[in-house]
Amino acid sequence: MIKRILVALDPGEDTPVAIRYAAALAQRHGATVSGLAVIDTKHIATSVGPGGAIGGMYYAGLSRQHMTEQARETARDLLHRFDTALEQAGVRHGERVEEGVPVQQVIDDMRYHDLLVIGGTSHFFYDRPEQETNTLAQIVKRAISPTLVVDSTYRNVQRTLLAYDGSNASARTLQRFAQLKPFGGQTTVEIVHVRAGNSQREHDASDLLLHQSAAFLRAHGFERVVETSRDGGKPGDCLIEHADHIEADLLVAGAHSVSAMRRMAFGSTTHTLLANSVRPLFLFH
Repeated sequence: MIKRILVALDPGEDTPVAIRYAAALAQRHGATVSGLAVIDTKHIATSVGPGGAIGGMYYAGLSRQHMTEQARETARDLLHRFDTALEQAGVRHGERVEEGVPVQQVIDDMRYHDLLVIGGTSHFFYDRPEQETNTLAQIVKRAISPTLVVDSTYRNVQRTLLAYDGSNASARTLQRFAQLKPFGGQTTVEIVHVRAGNSQREHDASDLLLHQSAAFLRAHGFERVVETSRDGGKPGDCLIEHADHIEADLLVAGAHSVSAMRRMAFGSTTHTLLANSVRPLFLFH
């Protein structure tokens, strides 16, 4: 059950879509939506630098002040757009601006929300919106609640592809998705396991994983569950290809994180999905 949804507000073009998903989910579940804008004061201080001599320190201080005020203005604009969209949707909501490190601020708020909805390009550098960061990777890696990552296109979720490999991360994701049931139990969920090989033993192991996970979903009220075992290959590519084939509206996957670097913050499968999928991703670590 979803009762509190957090939306990370960012200047990127996918933030309005994130707000739309949050509003639709709130309407379905009778939930409240919180909008959070975070001004990255640490980044602003680092980008300006200490300033060196007294004169340099003075102008560095002015530069920091100017950049911070610009970021605050952007944040206020984002909150206004969020408030307008949620008012029009008739959804209970609240919003606020925080100053500090975006990753930590979002993670702290996620402790008191059932789901985070965030754009795939979110970085929170309001003064430099084109800046690339690993903010999303760190949030998913450290959060205690799931994340719905969206792009710039809204989809009415009718068919879901759930990637399952039996790992702890995928099992936790399966459980949270089944318990929250974000898009209802009437959606079709196709569980896909990508086998490492094509031996009979691997076929049997794959079938067992699929049967057990399907039984779990059915026990939680999902009425239409499909089981699919795929031949080996790069799992990320296989999943995207299959999602295209079945015209899935959502991908559900466990986020396997291995380091703090953007390209390595997730396992190769999750990174491939984030980089190449045109569908929203429901992720949990």
